Amino acid sequence: MADNFLERHTEDYEQRKQQWLLRKRHIKVKHTKRNIHKPDDEAL
Repeated sequence: MADNFLERHTEDYEQRKQQWLLRKRHIKVKHTKRNIHKPDDEAL
């Protein structure tokens, strides 16, 4: 196209994608540890 429409939008997309990926790396995912207690007498 004459005004480089696709090229501009591709560049904008790539920049937004890089910013998103950088932010994504810094987000820490909380992993909860399950605390399963077995009874002392398993016959119960």
